[in-house]
Amino acid sequence: MAEENARFQLMNSAWTTRLGDLLQRNAKFRPDAEALITSDGRRLTHLALREEAYATASAMLSQGIRHGDFVGLLMGNGVEWVSVFAGAALIGAITVPVNTRLKGAEIAFTLQKSQCCALFFATRFLNVDFAAMLSEEEPALASGLPGAALPALRLAVALGEGAPRTALSWDAFRAKQVSNAALDKAIAKVGAEDRLLVQFTSGTTAHPKGVLLTHHNMLRNAAAVADRLGVRADDRYLNCRPFFHVAGSTLSLLVALTTGCCLITPPSFEAGLALRLLEEERCTLTSGNDSIFQMMMAHPDFRPERLHLRGGWAAAGPETMRRIMDVMGAKALGWCYGLSEASPNIVCSDYREAPEIRASGRALPHPGLDLRIADPESGTILPTGTRGEIQVRGWSVMQGYVNDPEVTAKTLTADGWLRTGDLGTLDAEGRLGLAGRLKDVIRVGGENVAPAEVEEVLLAHPAIAMAQVVGVPDARLGEVCAAFVQLKLGAEASPEALLAWLKPRIANFRLPRHVHLVPDFETIGMTASGKVQKTKLRAHALTLPPFAA
Repeated sequence: MAEENARFQLMNSAWTTRLGDLLQRNAKFRPDAEALITSDGRRLTHLALREEAYATASAMLSQGIRHGDFVGLLMGNGVEWVSVFAGAALIGAITVPVNTRLKGAEIAFTLQKSQCCALFFATRFLNVDFAAMLSEEEPALASGLPGAALPALRLAVALGEGAPRTALSWDAFRAKQVSNAALDKAIAKVGAEDRLLVQFTSGTTAHPKGVLLTHHNMLRNAAAVADRLGVRADDRYLNCRPFFHVAGSTLSLLVALTTGCCLITPPSFEAGLALRLLEEERCTLTSGNDSIFQMMMAHPDFRPERLHLRGGWAAAGPETMRRIMDVMGAKALGWCYGLSEASPNIVCSDYREAPEIRASGRALPHPGLDLRIADPESGTILPTGTRGEIQVRGWSVMQGYVNDPEVTAKTLTADGWLRTGDLGTLDAEGRLGLAGRLKDVIRVGGENVAPAEVEEVLLAHPAIAMAQVVGVPDARLGEVCAAFVQLKLGAEASPEALLAWLKPRIANFRLPRHVHLVPDFETIGMTASGKVQKTKLRAHALTLPPFAA
């Protein structure tokens, strides 16, 4: 009962809560319960996780990291990632997660834009030599920081062999600690409205933008999502998302800390490993986008009878939602939509709603968030049922972009509405439905086509495991749809047969003029968070007939 009361109190006061308060509460009420399990066999209880974070926070203070400093974090999901994130949060430092798929110049841009004073990184990850890559961008890593390329960077901490000469090892970094009194004093200065994280996200600008999020933004968001999904302290939650993505940090890691449940995570997503962890750790919750779930269900090792899923969330279309519920057994699954600039979640299904509502891809916003649909060109507010740009206002909206006031002003209206760049509709009950990205819309002979509309119909075909649609040039219509399809294991279907099946089920202007079968999408291009990269897919389409000479 005490544990449930503590969870209830947190749910209703998350906007006055700091990340450190979660660590303290869980260590007090669930000290011996498992908090974090990684696929390399490491297991931390809530008490051990608190001690881990406190030791890192103390070491940071000993190295001169202070309240308001920006700290870069470049590594796969694991104990050290969580330790750095939580340790920085304890003393009011701001974590800047770096995407592990970035190249050297992109990493340097991220660190420079946010003026990181420290960088914690893996020397190698997924066969990438980050030590060499970083040393090429900032030669001072070999001779002595700070350097000319990254003048704000004064501390580097490396995990693994082959580290640059000036980088401290993890053990050397942690060896120096401040007094308990000094640590307690630093922790006491942190407030709920202090910045917690900078989430770099791509968009319509030439460079990624760093989204500034507070403890309030992220913890209240995690608490609201956990409440909608019915997450319990005894749940075991498999996280398939990278922690450097806000869906991994807020909607996985912080949801687990908010509720006191156990989070299980691999260093990065791989369908076979995810299925093994789901089975062996008897996971009751998981989450991801449509591609992640489709890859798991298409994997040769997929055995639904070995799973123990109860629920979780998915950012997926109705066809995939129904398959996750019916085939994977996640009967309490919720549908979610959001973006980094909103911490990230805006709407989420309630597990107590009927399955057909949750599978439909329409959900209500969290209390305290306002939604409206506007004309993307004129800004005129549109009536119920009309498609336009989704705009949101309320407690989850970012402070702005780090060191980018001009782009911030274009994204946030004068009265505080966030322009999401996404297309959607609101129904009479206030439920939001997502139609796709403004920039992804395909213009076919004067008609707008959202790729998701076509993909959803394709996924209803019994032989199709995954489907992606992009726009390609057409001499008569300007653009037409091209579909790329991965078949289920053992299934057979020709492009001609798929087109014949599709034709009576979809408007002619939405009908793909080109259908290509692919063995998978990973070789073409996927993000680390499991999304197919549409720009790479379109470029690939232009190398195929009839475009290739």
